[in-house]
Formats: sequence, structure tokens, C-alpha cells
Amino acid sequence: MSDGAVLHIKGRVLVGPEDVRDELWVVDGRVTFDRPAHAADVRTVAGWAMPGLVDAHCHVGLDAHGAVDEATSEKQALTDRDAGTLLIRDAGSAADTRWIDDREDLPRIVRAGRHIARTRRYIRNYAHEIEPGDLAAFVRHEARRGDGWVKLVGDWIDREEGDLTACWPGDALREAIAAAHEEGARVTAHCFAAASLPDLIAAGIDCIEHATGLTEELIPQFAERGVAIVPTLVNIATFPKLAAGGEEKFPAWSAHMRRLHERRYDTVGAAHDAGIPVYVGTDAGGSLAHGLVAEEVAELVKAGLSAAEALSAASWAAREWLGRDGLTEGAPADLVVYAEDPRADVRVLADPRAVVLRGRVVA
Repeated sequence: MSDGAVLHIKGRVLVGPEDVRDELWVVDGRVTFDRPAHAADVRTVAGWAMPGLVDAHCHVGLDAHGAVDEATSEKQALTDRDAGTLLIRDAGSAADTRWIDDREDLPRIVRAGRHIARTRRYIRNYAHEIEPGDLAAFVRHEARRGDGWVKLVGDWIDREEGDLTACWPGDALREAIAAAHEEGARVTAHCFAAASLPDLIAAGIDCIEHATGLTEELIPQFAERGVAIVPTLVNIATFPKLAAGGEEKFPAWSAHMRRLHERRYDTVGAAHDAGIPVYVGTDAGGSLAHGLVAEEVAELVKAGLSAAEALSAASWAAREWLGRDGLTEGAPADLVVYAEDPRADVRVLADPRAVVLRGRVVA
């Protein structure tokens, strides 16, 4: 599209799961539902349109070994974009990716800064590795650097114990999360097991990543306090392979990881049924490929969410949660167009007809 061109989206526009319009227009990069009076250069795209998808747990600028160069980060971001992901919550990265904000053709990113982990209790080269006495100071620093989020590593394998254990004492968590909230930031935490969750809840955590350790006792507490979860089920699918790799050295950990994997759908389904907010995240950028958002939406359907609920977890509700616009009058035109209604079959998400970012057709 040339500068000054008008984009016409025609067919069905899913402003919300039940709010369906017949068309919208994109003028100067923004959404309008009013036909422009003077539009000499109009491009029409037909199909089922919805807001650009959200990957609420993604790592642009990171691979299995740590930070990557800008060329690799660009490739990651383009892969996500072409899959329809136009808004990313980067849940921890050792790379500085702020240069992406100046690129009109790359997804928008909400950053959580760099992971904060206990010394030698996380993946090498990923995190600030510190002790509890320094937690509040590092959280405050990352809260000021990020885009309204801070990422903690709540549990990890303790080699002396041979299993997953909590990384932080409750008093350190309370001080740190209070510091983040004072800075206007929310806090999320990587947690596989149950042991770390009570102290995190008591300290005022806002979100839990993975959340495979949720139990019948903990689920009501999450629901009461409005603590969200981002299950990353495409990542949880790797647990059996991880368990097999650690079987000889850490048999208790391996058995624990298998149990968490086996009940993953039941855990997410029970959380959703209890009213816990659930959002789509893929955990791309560590050992997982980018562009898996459609697979994660399908996984949530397997866990018991309806198609419309799973779509909302990747679009309407997720955008509201992150404080970003959907398809409303005057909003930036970030949207994806499909050949068929994704509410009827979420597998449609794997094959976008058109991707529109900042008002331009980019894929």
C-alpha cells in the first residue's frame, strides 16, 4: 500500500467474540467504521478479521544459550508477525530489543526486562542471578527498565534436593513485589511446581507462567485474588523429553515433571472453570520455535476452553489485560484476516490470509 492509501476490510470483523461488524476501513494507519468520503486509492481484503494475536509469553532476542544478535531477533519477530502475532509480552530477555520499537514492520513488544533468578538456579546467561537480600533492588531496577512488568524465576531444580524447590523466601518476595507495585509494574513468575506458589500469592504476585503446579487448594486463592496464568502448553509438551534426559541423575525431578505433564490439561481446565484469567503464551525463544501461537490456542481448546474463550485469551481479553487496543474506532490498525471463522475452528489461525500491522499489509 502506498502512503495515503485506504484499506477496506470486508466480510466479518470480530470486534469481540460476539460483536461482529460487516466491514472496517483503515485510514492513516487507524481503524474507522465510517466509510471515508474521499478515497481514491482503496485496497480491499475480504475474510474474517480479528485483532492481531497476542503471545503473552515470548522471548524475542533470546535462544537456548542467551542473548542473540539483532539479525536473529529480527527473524524471530518476523516469524511471530507472519503467524499473526502482533503484540508480544516479552517475558524476560537478556537482549536489548528496544530498537524494534522503531520498526514499523515488527510486532509491538511489552517487555518484562531481564529474568531475576537465584544464583545458579536458572538457565545460564539468561538472568540476573542474585540472592534474596538483593531481590527488591533488582526488581525495582527492572521495573523501571521494563514496560510495566517484571519477571521472577519462582522455582527451579535444586541439585542438592534433586527436585524443584522454591527460590525465594516469603519476606523477600513481599518486599520485592511491593517495590514493583510502587514503580507501577506488575510481577510474574516462572513456576512449574506447587511449592513456590503460596508465598508468591501471599506476596501479591500478579501472574504465574506455566502454572503446572496449581492444586485444588491453590486454585480458589488464585481466583479470589485475580492472579492470571499463562500456561504455555506447547512448552509443557516438552516435559517428558526433559524428564528422560534427567532420569539418571535426578529421578525425583524427572518423576515430578512427568506428573505435571500428565495432568496439564486438567490443571488448566480447572483453573479456567474457577474463573482464573488464562492467556496464550508459547515460551518461544528459548528452545522453542517462534510462530506457535495457533498451536497454543488449539492446546487451550484441548484443555477445555471453548473456541471463543481460547481466541479471547489470544486476542480480545489478552489485549485488554496488557492495556492495548483492539479493533475500536481510532485504534491503530493491527489485525489478522482469515478465510473462515476462527470461532468455528481455531485451526484457521495457522493460515492467515492477511496480516495488517500499523495499517499496512505486511504478510
